[in-house]
Amino acid sequence: MMEQAMATYREEAAELLAELETSLLDLEETPDDDDLINRVFRAMHTIKGSGAMFGFDEIAAFTHEVETVFDLVRNGKMAVTKQLLDLTLTSRDHILALLNDSGIAGEVDRSRGDEIISGLRLLVPKADMVEVASDVPNVSALSMAGEEPADEKTWRIRFRPAPEILLCGTNPISLINELRGLGVCYVIAQFDEVPLLDSLVPEHCHIYWDIILTSTRGEDAIRDVFIFVEDDCDIRIELIDSGKIDPDQDYKKLGNILVERGDLSLEEMQKVLLQQKRFGELLVEQEIVSPGKVQSALVEQQHVKNVRKERSEAPQEAAASIRVPAEKLDQLINLVGEMVTVQAHLSQVSMAGRDSTYIAIAEEVERLTNELRDTALNIRMLPIGSTFSKFKRLVRDLSQELGKEIEMETFGADTELDKTVIEKLNDPLVHIIRNSIDHGVEMPEARLAAGKSSTGTVTLGAEHSGDSVLITIRDDGGGLDRNAIRAKAVERGLLNANAEVSDKEIYAQIFAPGFSTATAVTSVSGRGVGMDVVKRGIDGLRGSIGVDSVPGVGTTITLKIPLTLAIIDSLLVKIGTDHFVLPLATVEECIELTSADVLNSHGRHLANVRGAIIPYIPLREHFMIAGERPDIEQIVIANIHDTKVGFVVDKVLGEHQAVIKSLGKMYRDVKGLSGATILGDGNVALILDMAVLLQNIEQQERESL
Repeated sequence: MMEQAMATYREEAAELLAELETSLLDLEETPDDDDLINRVFRAMHTIKGSGAMFGFDEIAAFTHEVETVFDLVRNGKMAVTKQLLDLTLTSRDHILALLNDSGIAGEVDRSRGDEIISGLRLLVPKADMVEVASDVPNVSALSMAGEEPADEKTWRIRFRPAPEILLCGTNPISLINELRGLGVCYVIAQFDEVPLLDSLVPEHCHIYWDIILTSTRGEDAIRDVFIFVEDDCDIRIELIDSGKIDPDQDYKKLGNILVERGDLSLEEMQKVLLQQKRFGELLVEQEIVSPGKVQSALVEQQHVKNVRKERSEAPQEAAASIRVPAEKLDQLINLVGEMVTVQAHLSQVSMAGRDSTYIAIAEEVERLTNELRDTALNIRMLPIGSTFSKFKRLVRDLSQELGKEIEMETFGADTELDKTVIEKLNDPLVHIIRNSIDHGVEMPEARLAAGKSSTGTVTLGAEHSGDSVLITIRDDGGGLDRNAIRAKAVERGLLNANAEVSDKEIYAQIFAPGFSTATAVTSVSGRGVGMDVVKRGIDGLRGSIGVDSVPGVGTTITLKIPLTLAIIDSLLVKIGTDHFVLPLATVEECIELTSADVLNSHGRHLANVRGAIIPYIPLREHFMIAGERPDIEQIVIANIHDTKVGFVVDKVLGEHQAVIKSLGKMYRDVKGLSGATILGDGNVALILDMAVLLQNIEQQERESL
């Protein structure tokens, strides 16, 4: 159970570190944003508190040092500076290294952590060095130092842990001890819910606590102590004194305190008051309230007579969410895929039998299957903004390394994509952004000489386009050098020196393996290994990539990515006895191709479609499928990279939901196939990669010239 809790901590700590990095980068743009400062502090506080709770002591100790310094920022004693943000970002990286090292044996440079802490302390004003050099002081320590505590407020806390809290590796005493560090603290344990021995579960926590706390830290600091367990516990925090009332004024009577807490009803209080004995004694004698609760109320009464303060903030609602391992989601998608296949078989059989009852059942199953498919796929959808936030750090670090001034702008961060697609997009986006920073955006002096701002901009955005997402990476740099690219392509034999090619075809050469126009190799780029990786990665996602550039204005790279890789809408076709699947996203229309049309083209694979000449690929010939061609064939016209191309098949069977299955090892390198799917009758249909097919045929034609 403890191992599971530690694994959960690693996952949540990684998420908090990602949030911390995003908040710090946003804080660099708006250093006076109190909400961002609080987000940074709360992220570090949670990492620290949870780390100590689950045995990650090194992480807790290091994070505590960073948090203590950043607490001065939160209290207005330090300003947010570039040096502070640099060190805090480096601290975040060091915490991540410690987190990874805790899971797998490795080496982390511990001296780096000492350097970071020393650097942070150098930024602290001398007046606050005592506070940074020690733990957070309590109220009594401040008084001994001759300092008057400011804005002291007193809180009533009832901490009722869930019985199973011990099974999760959480020690309630550690949380209570952390509360003690916030100020003067009185703790009263309540035992009235401890069951008899024969029904007691030793692994459960049957005790709860009443805590009276006087502190200058406020409600947020108290809630931060319980932030990791607030969903599993009943935690009540009430402000009971603000310190603004006359200290000589008497505090509430014992009965009033118990009524406020809900431990005593008003009617019971009035009944007991009619008797002569002391109120607390009477309550205990009549077994209305347990002795522990009376003692707790008396402690509160006595304590608040000496200390008063106020704070009123609404408690935060717990997030209504649940953490599910990615493997379970993948299994769910696989089962839904099998369900789609079975549903297709049921529909096929029911239609063949022409029984209206079975047809109605098949239609209902189809409706439910479609809803189940859409729901399951939506579960795996994540906002692409979680990926975008990572690249702000990349832009910041690279621009500093290269001596450039670059800002990053984003749009469409809430656009959702399948989590698998997002994961596979990371490397291509890294390569594109690095190239934009190194080759695209000019040095500040060059930009000023060109009449631009010294600060360049890299824009990263996303938007929906049908069943795909368009991802745009744009820079306002010098643009691509068309002549240099063409010369390099001719030198490498990729282009004929006398060929007339469009700008689009020239720019596409940058995706060739090993292609680079850089005159010098840097630590960032110049070796020609990057954009070809991008091309392969996007092709692997069944996506497309386009480049547009204007000299002196900038370059725009557009990626078109399918929403999901699990199930696609497709067009089912047949050639001979074989079935094939064409992704429907690229299909525009289907037209007939007669024998007369073939004769009229004089052997050229061209079709006249409403006055436009469109080339086509006869798939029967390309795949060398034996048999006679039918008198009337079908041309499936697709739009590939803004180019219309036809694919000739024997027959178009109709639309089909294809559950994508990967091919075996023997077929993975077959060009033009992206996978396979199982049809309702159990037959296998190959899924065609039309972009790769077109590319291969174009290459064959160039080689034959």
